[in-house]
Amino acid sequence: MSFLSIAGLQLELGVEDNLSVIEREIDLVKKRFPWIQMVVLPELCTYGANTGMAVQLPGEVENCFRQSAKKNNIWLIPGSIYERREDKVFNTAPVINPDGEVIARYAKQYPFLPYEKHVEHSDNFVVFEVPGVGKIGLIICYDIWFPEIIRQLTWMGAEAIIVPTLTNTIDRDVELAISRANAATNQVYFFGLNSGGRLAYGQSIVVGPDGTIIHQASQGRDIITVELDFNHVRRVRERGLHGLGQPLKSFRDANITYPVYQKDAGAGAYADLGALEIPGKENP
Repeated sequence: MSFLSIAGLQLELGVEDNLSVIEREIDLVKKRFPWIQMVVLPELCTYGANTGMAVQLPGEVENCFRQSAKKNNIWLIPGSIYERREDKVFNTAPVINPDGEVIARYAKQYPFLPYEKHVEHSDNFVVFEVPGVGKIGLIICYDIWFPEIIRQLTWMGAEAIIVPTLTNTIDRDVELAISRANAATNQVYFFGLNSGGRLAYGQSIVVGPDGTIIHQASQGRDIITVELDFNHVRRVRERGLHGLGQPLKSFRDANITYPVYQKDAGAGAYADLGALEIPGKENP
């Protein structure tokens, strides 16, 4: 078996406690589409972008999601939630298997600074395996702007990458282009799931390993059900995009050292960019 059926829930949520709504939606999607094997939700969908609602993991909220996964016999990525670790806050997404076990947690490497204040960077990479199907990488929202992360997950074996997202700004169209580019250059499925309603602008996207847009959502509610074929990933990587470019093999075989990634490289031209802060009013 090389197929994985996923339901992405682009829900119309508010900046409030959405936990009971989300639990109900998970039950409904499994009842309507009983063949679904995995359910994915957007970034910070449970409570919104409020660090004051940060919770401990493991804990009560995660346990609710664990029960939902076991009850419905699904893999569940319940978006992300602000996690409190002593005096620090991380933006963390759990991965829960059909037995209700948390098999991984990914904490966002690149918080959306300078706007996502008081949220810490992480340095962890998460690739997990669905037995008999394939390997999946997990990142969160702004991480997509840093191709090094996607390259690392691909090197670790990821054949699909799930991206819980919370975008309520006008750069969503740019993120859609980045999603398609990341899928094609790494020959992976790329599933970027955003919220709708008052919380975010929707327009979730699913892209195939050949760069083809499988589905692009509207701004409102959209239940995205797709079947990923991991043999298609392997075929594209073996033969190239339409029998043409084979970027993973080229990257592997080129034997190029990039100075920017060397330990003593320094800031280079980045040193002159100034502080990472919210832009102020320009002088006339």
